[in-house]
Amino acid sequence: MRKEDCFYLGKVVSKYSFKGEVLVKLDTDEPEIYENMESVFVSLGNNLVPFFIDRCRLHKSALLRIDFEEVKDEATADKILGSELYLPLQMLPPLSGNKFYFHEVIGFTLMDEVHGNIGVIKAVNDSASQELFEVDKDGKELLIPVNDDIITKVDRESKTIHVRTPDGLVELYL
Repeated sequence: MRKEDCFYLGKVVSKYSFKGEVLVKLDTDEPEIYENMESVFVSLGNNLVPFFIDRCRLHKSALLRIDFEEVKDEATADKILGSELYLPLQMLPPLSGNKFYFHEVIGFTLMDEVHGNIGVIKAVNDSASQELFEVDKDGKELLIPVNDDIITKVDRESKTIHVRTPDGLVELYL
């Protein structure tokens, strides 16, 4: 399995017991939907390795307590500490309305209320405090905030996101 075919689920943040159980900090708004997983992919080096789960359950809100089949002592748990967990993209719950996954909108056209077509989304930058659409308009790069106040409609059929950008933002780039 390749990382490109998966989504980031979370990270092993600590050991829970001397029997090898670990706590995973999930990157989700709905941690309860991942309570009954059978397996995950653990990033070890440059590889995604399948790990099977004996038992997993929620632990204090966004943490998942996992007992892996392959991890039954502290020494083995130490080896996966800090590792990222992934699941195949097809396991993502479908979103509707104006909610979307970042990978899902790559290639969508951004339509502004004032300026019309302002380009095609090439990437979503989520490394800063504010997520940004990286948009290509005739070779120029525009950075548009990913924000509920700006996004007015997500049209999956026509692969278009309608936005109301702040005054002057688009002019800054074009």
